[in-house]
Amino acid sequence: MLATLFGAAPAAAQDASERVVVSATRSERMNLDIPGSIDTVGAETLREGQPKVNLSESLGGVPGLTLQNRQNYAQDLQLSIRGFGARSAFGIRGVKLYADGIPATMPDGQGQAASFNLATAQRIEVLRGPLAGLYGNASGGVVNLFTADGPKRPTVSGDLLLGDYGTRRVGMQAGGESGALNYIADWSQFHTDGYRDHSAANRQQFNAKLKWLAGEDTRVTFVMNTLYQPETQDPLGLTAAQVSANPRQVATPATLFDTRKTVRQEQTGATIDQRLGAGDRLRASLYLGDRQVRQYQSIPLAAQSGATASGGVVDLGRTFGGMSLNWIHDGTLAGRPLSITGGFEQEMMRERRRGFINNFGDLGALKRDEDNRVESTNLFAQADWRYTERASATLGLRRTLVKFDSRDHYIFGANPDDSGGAAFSNTSPVAGLAFRVAPEMSLYASAGRGFETPTFTELAYPKLGTGLNFALKPSLSTNAEIGLKGRIGDDQKITLARFETSTRDEIVVDTAAGGRTIFKNAGRTRRSGWEASWQAVLPANFDMRAAYTVIDARYAEAFTSGAAAAVVPAGNRLPGVPRTSFYAELQWHHFASGFSAALEARHNSSVYVDDQNSDAAAAYTIANLRLGFEQKAREWRITETLRIDNLTNRSYIGSVIVADGNGRFFEPAPRRNLAVLLSARRAF
Repeated sequence: MLATLFGAAPAAAQDASERVVVSATRSERMNLDIPGSIDTVGAETLREGQPKVNLSESLGGVPGLTLQNRQNYAQDLQLSIRGFGARSAFGIRGVKLYADGIPATMPDGQGQAASFNLATAQRIEVLRGPLAGLYGNASGGVVNLFTADGPKRPTVSGDLLLGDYGTRRVGMQAGGESGALNYIADWSQFHTDGYRDHSAANRQQFNAKLKWLAGEDTRVTFVMNTLYQPETQDPLGLTAAQVSANPRQVATPATLFDTRKTVRQEQTGATIDQRLGAGDRLRASLYLGDRQVRQYQSIPLAAQSGATASGGVVDLGRTFGGMSLNWIHDGTLAGRPLSITGGFEQEMMRERRRGFINNFGDLGALKRDEDNRVESTNLFAQADWRYTERASATLGLRRTLVKFDSRDHYIFGANPDDSGGAAFSNTSPVAGLAFRVAPEMSLYASAGRGFETPTFTELAYPKLGTGLNFALKPSLSTNAEIGLKGRIGDDQKITLARFETSTRDEIVVDTAAGGRTIFKNAGRTRRSGWEASWQAVLPANFDMRAAYTVIDARYAEAFTSGAAAAVVPAGNRLPGVPRTSFYAELQWHHFASGFSAALEARHNSSVYVDDQNSDAAAAYTIANLRLGFEQKAREWRITETLRIDNLTNRSYIGSVIVADGNGRFFEPAPRRNLAVLLSARRAF
């Protein structure tokens, strides 16, 4: 009853066709009627035979998405969509992250994916292109995770991962349904010694969801998650010469200053879905969270101790929260189906930022002390009209206001009062058309505008003097795409998209030295490319899926950068963006015995490390193999999986640190490594 309270079952209840999605319109809609690129990765892909530690494990089959495990848990993953977010040195920016309707991206645009719980995820939707602009600031794309409902029968499960480099993960899960209540909860503990020296990490996570059918027309959902990651070591990047000598080594400053990071985060939220009548619904959400971070950086003592320096230890205490109210109306216009979604969103973050001297791994004197605040206020409306049996139109508009404020409490000697503030506003329109050229095939086109404000991290240092860099402006983008998506028969699914994106005032690194990364606005950039994917059920119990992306991301105008004001010429490629990427997976099942095997291949072309295109990480192709066994009884399901990653023992650079001021651009990926995964589940 919970699954069918509001008519159509959610996407999780659909078959493998994944015909229903939510992210594009905030309500259940047929994917073929949406004029945009949106892919769904289901529970089986996310969990079966996967470590369930990083998003990078299972999203490789989404075209246009670049997701790299940096092998550095102090800095999170690298995630970009069509080039948005590729520049981020840590965390995720330029792409909006959501889990069960609650943002995992702060109002200034900085996000973290470490809190995503893959063990309980039912699906992840990845929205790309113009429609993502309806999510406001820093929405070059949207990654939206939905937690599964608990099973109908009470069920408990456990899993164990053991792998090379001292890697292990233990997880326990329980879920079920009792009357009007549905529940699921997961706890896990992860440890790795790390592929490289000085890269050990521990992570504890808890995630829970409770759904309550409060009445015939009312559903309430509570979610809670916690993350604790203590003393995570940061090996920093390596120079090309260091990689050649020993890719597993650690940069000397990392051990000298004991670079590391501790994160503790708690977040909770509630959503009420209220049906008002046959065609009207209200959805109200409220969430609150707290995030504490202490990070030890490798900044020379002389640079830390300057009169206006901020030290080498970043200490952040953040409280954040928000609310949203959405009205969804399903009606008709001229006798044809019309859906209207309108809403209001308010988000805030209060930050206590302090800086201390990093006295070779010990906490030293106070060097920075300020209270920061950012608020985001949003109004949006979207209409989807199926004006003929085969054609539909989408029109949307979003108004966003983002306010920054900083109050300086460290006013000492030559360090003046650096208090200040700034406000940025933007109106983002989106329009699109979709036409069904066949019952299971659509042709679509869409266009829209978006924007991306600087984050507090990018505002941290001005080019001259002290205070925050409130001279930075938002980056504005214009996006367009055309595409084809659908099914060929019952056994094949295809997507094809051509996209064009132009930006002005792109936020880029100006200088990075002495622990101070200073950002500026560049001129115009242009990104254009193709995305394609194919999935097929083949004879003899084989399945195949593949994805291909080609993107030409360049500066369209020259600009100057660095202390020497060196010219970055027009035509240079955007750093951090591979021109081509390819993913393919072939899987085979022997259902009678419960055996399965899968071979996965990944290819990335070379990636430039800075705006000058002075160096690049070489292209690479790797393969991964997994072998699985499954046993079932009346109440039990037991699985065993052997994974061999980097099957051919390739030496390659997994990710780059864009514009690193010390020339340590490169983060090597592990050579061949093995892991064993065991899981057991029992229903009662």
